[in-house]
Amino acid sequence: MPGKVGMTTTQRMAVLRNQASNLLWYGRIETTLGRAKELRPYVEKIITLAMNTYEDTVETTVTTKDKKGKEVVSKIYKDGAKKLAARRKILTLTYDLQEQRGKETMAEFKARTAGVKHPLVEKIFNEIAPKYAQRAEELGQRGGYTRIYQLGERRGDAAPTAIIELV
Repeated sequence: MPGKVGMTTTQRMAVLRNQASNLLWYGRIETTLGRAKELRPYVEKIITLAMNTYEDTVETTVTTKDKKGKEVVSKIYKDGAKKLAARRKILTLTYDLQEQRGKETMAEFKARTAGVKHPLVEKIFNEIAPKYAQRAEELGQRGGYTRIYQLGERRGDAAPTAIIELV
């Protein structure tokens, strides 16, 4: 990482993880221009990692017996080795944001979030990676997943501010 943004390494990495998590969750954040420029390659590497591995799943068939003694065959889809490694790598590069309950009942919220341990990682693999993979096929290019808009100077300390968003 070329710029130090006026922080120690641990502070800088914590800020990058936090901002990357929020950018991937919400789609856009407002921050200083220097932080936005440091955040861009960090987030693009996460998206590229997810794009390269999101289709790696393994299908297995499991035969079990139900209460009546009949054999039941079911298919189980699990992550392949590459997707599992990518999932673990993304977990180290981002913070785990939890799903927020909107204007829905608690039962609806629990039904919607049942079985999802890491909502941000699921969003990256299920929504963001397929969207950018399709975009890469259509345009014939990879990369360029973020956009930075410069806003001007912040009122309190005159720091240049910017909005960074996913394209």
